[in-house]
Amino acid sequence: MKCPNCETVDLSISERKNIEIDFCPKCRGVWLDKGELDKMIELSTESSNKEHTPREHHKEYKEDNYYKKKKKKSSLGDLFDFG
Repeated sequence: MKCPNCETVDLSISERKNIEIDFCPKCRGVWLDKGELDKMIELSTESSNKEHTPREHHKEYKEDNYYKKKKKKSSLGDLFDFG
């Protein structure tokens, strides 16, 4: 399938977490089939609910480097990391 934006470039397909993502390697446009956005939102919601544990129960909370650690990437970031 051709990119709707570039019109001459073939779309590439990537599958992440059972979601097929069509993207253009030139303009970096992303296209989803019906229902795939809903799946992404559901995965993101499930992922964020698992990550929100009370701080007092979090092992790393008591460590000095807790606040210096990098923020975890979201599941949506994992889905769109084509590079």
